[in-house]
Amino acid sequence: MPKRVAIIGAGPAGLMAAEVLSQYDYEIEVFEQKPSAARKFLMAGKTGLNISHAEPVEAFTQRYDRAEWLAPWVKQWDAQWIQGWMQGLGIESYVGSSGRVFPVEMKAAPLLRAWLKRLMNDGVKFHYRHRCVDLSNNQLTIENQTQQFSATYDAIVLACGAVSWSQLGSDGAWQQWLPKHEIEPFQASNAGVLKTWSSFMQECFGQPLKRVNAWVRPEQQTHGDIIITHYGFESGVIYKLGRDLRAQIAQQQLLQLHLDLLPDVSVEQLEKRLQGNKKQSLTNLWRKAGLDQVKINLLREIVDKSLWSDAKQMVQQIKHLSISLDGFRPIEEAISCAGGVKQDVLSPRLQLQSNPYVFCCGEMLDWDAPTGGYLLTACFATGRAAAEGVNAFIK
Repeated sequence: MPKRVAIIGAGPAGLMAAEVLSQYDYEIEVFEQKPSAARKFLMAGKTGLNISHAEPVEAFTQRYDRAEWLAPWVKQWDAQWIQGWMQGLGIESYVGSSGRVFPVEMKAAPLLRAWLKRLMNDGVKFHYRHRCVDLSNNQLTIENQTQQFSATYDAIVLACGAVSWSQLGSDGAWQQWLPKHEIEPFQASNAGVLKTWSSFMQECFGQPLKRVNAWVRPEQQTHGDIIITHYGFESGVIYKLGRDLRAQIAQQQLLQLHLDLLPDVSVEQLEKRLQGNKKQSLTNLWRKAGLDQVKINLLREIVDKSLWSDAKQMVQQIKHLSISLDGFRPIEEAISCAGGVKQDVLSPRLQLQSNPYVFCCGEMLDWDAPTGGYLLTACFATGRAAAEGVNAFIK
């Protein structure tokens, strides 16, 4: 009889694990509690599927907070490998001007259809609307719409996701199967941040702060646009700073974001521009200095009114505006999560030390990265690594 392997979760990590294991003579069953596979993957692809990033691999691996842990797998299955893998599924890709890798069609659905078709042709069995409700050694208890049953396997791969966007399948229920000390508590990552605004800022909601520099630590600045929302700020720039902002929370420090509203204008240039005549209104003076209405409104919101007419003080505020924040948006709304199954409870093959039948991969592991293709790349890579661990264990 062929060895039996169960995979819990039909997201990118679980599907990659199934793909690797389908090369061997195993009976592979994928259990997915939703009616279809990879729902979060499809959601991510609605606005253009950013599947990886073509920057040099050494820089790429440093995007992860667990760089040393993930680097061997990410280097083996990097952006170039992913593009070749996509081509094997009949999906052409391209590298955008930012270095991000996209399928030419931009959407996730054609890629997912081709992938699932190949997996099924290779003998992988999919069970949708099947929820795993318990795990004990190598035995799973599965619940579907009509019954509950138990089954034993030679190995089990957990690819259950984290806890953001639970309506798409990642509800974190798997945490009850593992001892609490094996899991780093989850925190929102790649999420908006909270700032309480006065009514004066309402006209700015949905508007961008264009081409600003932002930082939490001066040595880690990032450049781009930040969207002002009714709850605070949102954008890829904010996501990149999430790790440093969470560090402030962990150290019980005041949560602060710092902005240079005119990074292309030097202090000396700005001082000259703000030396206007007394007949000019402040708004006109600030506009001539290079500030648009959104930036002007933000300055009026944050900076004490007594400083507005002091050119030297305003130069400092424009070049280094400190904004106190109130926290992150709820974890449910986060694109991804930090936290998960800890590295030190897993073997180098992603095998649980407390239960050698079980391997873990994907977002449920304790690693974090910004958006830009890094999340999916690590899910693919750890899915493949866990599957190779399963094969070594069974052999």
